[in-house]
Amino acid sequence: MLTTLLWILAVVLVVAGVFALLRRELVWGIVLIVVGLLVGPGGVSIFA
Repeated sequence: MLTTLLWILAVVLVVAGVFALLRRELVWGIVLIVVGLLVGPGGVSIFA
């Protein structure tokens, strides 16, 4: 259950980061993408 929630949170953060990059908000977009990758359970999770 927790893994699924982390995946959903990671996907939302990365998608929000991509949209921020498209709106030319470089720093905010990069921060969101990096945090999304850290939260995601794909091997680099800070929670699992």
